[in-house]
Amino acid sequence: MSPPPLFYTPLDICLTACLFCAIFNLFLIGFSQVDPLEYEVTTTLSESVRAVERALDVLLCFTRQTPELTMTQIAEQVGIHKSTVHRLLATLENKRFVQRDPDTGIYRLGIRLLQMAYLTLEQNDLRRVAAPFLRSLSEQYQENIHLAVLDNTDVIFTYIIESPQRVKLAAAIGQRLPAFATASGKAILAYMPEKMVRRILDRGMAQYTSHTLLSPDAYMKGLQSIQEQGFAISEEEYEEEINAIAAPIVDLKGQPIASIAVAGPAYRLTRERMIEIGPIVVATARQITHEMTVVAIPQVINPAELPVRPLIGE
Repeated sequence: MSPPPLFYTPLDICLTACLFCAIFNLFLIGFSQVDPLEYEVTTTLSESVRAVERALDVLLCFTRQTPELTMTQIAEQVGIHKSTVHRLLATLENKRFVQRDPDTGIYRLGIRLLQMAYLTLEQNDLRRVAAPFLRSLSEQYQENIHLAVLDNTDVIFTYIIESPQRVKLAAAIGQRLPAFATASGKAILAYMPEKMVRRILDRGMAQYTSHTLLSPDAYMKGLQSIQEQGFAISEEEYEEEINAIAAPIVDLKGQPIASIAVAGPAYRLTRERMIEIGPIVVATARQITHEMTVVAIPQVINPAELPVRPLIGE
């Protein structure tokens, strides 16, 4: 057998070029067959995500101010065609996320959301940990006891114990109130960075009663006083003849995650009475903070060493 040549003839070069061209064409054919499928899958996923976003936008149209809406109103708020809204609503109704009045055609939120809300609350560690301490406050003071969290500019009640007395407040789990005008909200805002608080105030300080504080600068000074005494007081600021006192629950970094409050008629819950029970509310909030820390990081950090009152602006 003769040894391989030490150089390539023009024929060798042509044959090699043809081979490379054939391989390259096979690659292109394979690529052209796979790429449209991948594109189709990507497009399908993108459309699915868009449909989920639109369905969530539909649900978010329902608020405390607008609990009932027509299909036309929903389409206007979401900004999509009525036929698309109709399909979304039909699916949501089938899954019981919304319900439609057959006589008026008006939609409202469905029972499935209520079931999911209660499931969320039942699994919420804060609510579970705080419950026995809140019951103790209720037994001691016989007034409404609230556990609230901040959501944008509002506080939301996540746990309520009603007063056993005949004259008591009407409150409900899930109820939203303006944070700046409530003791529950002020107890949280007082321990937040000043920039964040001012952004909340800049969104609006509506006058609910003649006692509502409307000056942002004066309001910030009031938050400093709350830091000094450890609790917040609301004297008819959101509703006439209703007073409340609240203290914050903080996380591992000393940032507020919730607040607990004692609320009742102003004639029973006077300023003197609120100042008297203030230290007990603060102590209860710190007990809950301690227990939440134990749940979060057992045997890692001593809860007694956690910061409790970060200064505004830090």
